Amino acid sequence: MCKKETIGVVMKSPCVRQCTLNENDMCLGCGRMLGEITSWVSFSEQKRAEVMTQCQNRLQALKTWKPSLVDQKK
Repeated sequence: MCKKETIGVVMKSPCVRQCTLNENDMCLGCGRMLGEITSWVSFSEQKRAEVMTQCQNRLQALKTWKPSLVDQKK
C-alpha cells in the first residue's frame, strides 16, 4: 500500500539563534521549552502549529513580566 504524501510547505524551526534557556528551560529567543526544541523534528505539522501558538503566548507573557529579557537590542 502506498502512503499518500502531502505536498506543501513544511514549517521551519522557529529558532532565531538567540538560544538562552531560563530557569524553566524556556528559550528566551523562540519561546520553546527544551523538550519542544529537542523533539521539533519528530512533531507533526499540527503539533508544530500548536507549539508555535504556545511560544507566542509564552514570549508575550514574558514581555509583560520582564520586558528587558525579550526586547534586548545589541
